[in-house]
Amino acid sequence: MQFPESWLREFCNPPLSSEALAELLTMAGMEVEHTAPVAPPFTGVVVGQVMDVAPHPNAERLKVCVVDVGGTAPLSIVCGAANVQVGIKVPCAQVGAVLPPTKTNEGDARALEIKLGMLRGVPSQGMLCSASELHIPGHPEEGLLLLSASAVVGRNVREELQLDDMLF
Repeated sequence: MQFPESWLREFCNPPLSSEALAELLTMAGMEVEHTAPVAPPFTGVVVGQVMDVAPHPNAERLKVCVVDVGGTAPLSIVCGAANVQVGIKVPCAQVGAVLPPTKTNEGDARALEIKLGMLRGVPSQGMLCSASELHIPGHPEEGLLLLSASAVVGRNVREELQLDDMLF
């Protein structure tokens, strides 16, 4: 059985570290085999709201999106996800974001740093993300990770989804 540490701490919140709490549970007869973070580390990903979607002028399957990330100006982001549409809130990796390592064809794992890009002649100022790109388990593999309508635009996705929690 797996459960998040935050769930346990809702019922009782002893002044112990995660490691000490796991040890206490094990010593009480409820063996904690291991702990793991809910999601691997990544930075620079915030809640974005898609404000406009237009066809890409040079690519049939791509869309040019205008995305509000709570900054001074919206971002223009090229996206190929089938479920992108106006009004949705999704994780948005801004320029400078570092996403979790993904295995390459050579077998090694490399983190993906988001840079200002040019996709088929159209500038892209970030990346709209799926759950698999952020290595967040328990979500559909296809398309963008859809966030709650109540998600706060510009808020760090790690905070919004409580991804700094530990699984026991």
